[in-house]
Amino acid sequence: MKLLPSQGNRTGWLMLAVLFVLILLPLLAVVIQVLFPGIFFGTLKIGDLSLLLDIFRRPLWYASLKNSVLLGLGTTVLATLLGGALAFARSRWAFPTARLLDISVWLLLITPSFILAQGWVMFAAPDGLAAQRLGWDGASALVFQPAGLIAVMTLSKFPLAYLTVKAALQWRVERLSDAARLSGASPWTVLRTVELPLLLPAIASGAMLVFMDTVGDFGLPASIAAVFRFPTLPYSIYSALYTSPIRFDMAGALSFYLVLLIALAMSVQLYAMRKSRFDFLSSRAVESKPRRPARGGSLLALANSAFLAIAIGIPLGSNLLMSLQGDSAGGGFTLDHYRALFQGDSRLAQGLAHSLEIALTAAAIGLVVGFLTAYVLTYTSFRLKKTIDVMSLVSLAVPGIVLGIGYIFIWNQAWLQHIGLLLYGTPWILALGGVAGAIPVITRIMAGAMAQVPERLLAAAQLQGAGFFSRLRTVLAPLVKGALLSAGLTAFGSSVFDLALSSVLYPPNYMTLPVVINKAFEDLRFGYASAATLTGAGLVVLIILSVDLLARGTRRRSRRTTS
Repeated sequence: MKLLPSQGNRTGWLMLAVLFVLILLPLLAVVIQVLFPGIFFGTLKIGDLSLLLDIFRRPLWYASLKNSVLLGLGTTVLATLLGGALAFARSRWAFPTARLLDISVWLLLITPSFILAQGWVMFAAPDGLAAQRLGWDGASALVFQPAGLIAVMTLSKFPLAYLTVKAALQWRVERLSDAARLSGASPWTVLRTVELPLLLPAIASGAMLVFMDTVGDFGLPASIAAVFRFPTLPYSIYSALYTSPIRFDMAGALSFYLVLLIALAMSVQLYAMRKSRFDFLSSRAVESKPRRPARGGSLLALANSAFLAIAIGIPLGSNLLMSLQGDSAGGGFTLDHYRALFQGDSRLAQGLAHSLEIALTAAAIGLVVGFLTAYVLTYTSFRLKKTIDVMSLVSLAVPGIVLGIGYIFIWNQAWLQHIGLLLYGTPWILALGGVAGAIPVITRIMAGAMAQVPERLLAAAQLQGAGFFSRLRTVLAPLVKGALLSAGLTAFGSSVFDLALSSVLYPPNYMTLPVVINKAFEDLRFGYASAATLTGAGLVVLIILSVDLLARGTRRRSRRTTS
């Protein structure tokens, strides 16, 4: 029993148009601005393409490109090695602190990078916690250099490689490894010639995610700018928008190179897997179950605890300690920074309220768009649904700072004012940016849930005369309401702390929580920034947990009523 195709095709075209406007059009605008500078502001002329070559002549531009490439490549190599090694250890061996590793990985993944970077700055600054509390004056020289920044970025990005490789290690075909051992291969030879080549897609995917997330990261350069000069492409793009006069040509040229780096990374991954087959799972595959090591289990637990103390303890612990520390060097603990959050003009309260409003709007709109997109991908035969699938993933790969530039070009047009769509300078442009960022996550969550709902249920409702929206509301939505809740809460949480888009697009006198925190940090008000970070994050987590608990209670009461 199949659904009639007409409604699916109409929904497919609608979602294609929405994704084009939200994601693809802003990226095209960045490229068009380089080719025809001023076209979005009423001036049509052929661009001077030599501007693209200026990146090799202007010291700041060249340093930004070089630093981004260095940071991206260094972090990719180290984070992929670290994440892969930890995934191997976690999949093969059971040790006392293994579960803590999984929890920490997810905590690092959902914590905004600028918060992690700020924690490292507060720890290693010349008058930071390492010098004050531990008497370690060499921390600043160790961290604030290219190698140190690569190490810091590695400790925040390795979860991408860890989760990718660990998922690929869920199933094992032991007969392949056994055959190699029977042929006299050593364990190292088996790992190098059998197991690692079969994991190449996962390793390449993890490395690509690490590279894209690193070169597009705005949080680390924004945070370290207070104590160390290390320009990168995202931060130089941001600087171009806050110079006088505003340099849209510079922002466009630098954005072009940032997108080019990401496209090259994706091309390398596709080339690595182009002529190889990796479908090795068969009926003989067994699920990997960690086993207790014959010896060295305590050493594994100790090493894991020490590693997590550095990766988690330093950035998050530094935020906590700094928020409780007085302004005087070596001062005792105090709650003064928390009291200051809600005194005077209370910029934090305003910024938090604005961020919650934007996140709620972005989550609501994103949930509708992601739900319909997942429906098209799961249940329709729309001929361009592969294009929709790719477009829904693009915003994961493209840095928020580039997407923000594109939004300025698109939504800052004078003619839009006549039809009421001049969104630049209003909170709505932040909400649209949040929707674009939330769509990939929501679509993936909803597509996974919809894959478990048979198409025949919707087709049966259609044969009974139920309309399209009636089928979605009364049949599909109730069956995937758990995924709807998870997707909505995930989009809400991620939208609150989006520093890149907020820094580029926030309207005048409309501060958001990430901007308030970052500006306090730039003014060297470390204690205030830490208190604001922990207060805002704690409130967001409390909201998410409360909604989740309320939804679970409602489901339990509903089940008792029906039974």
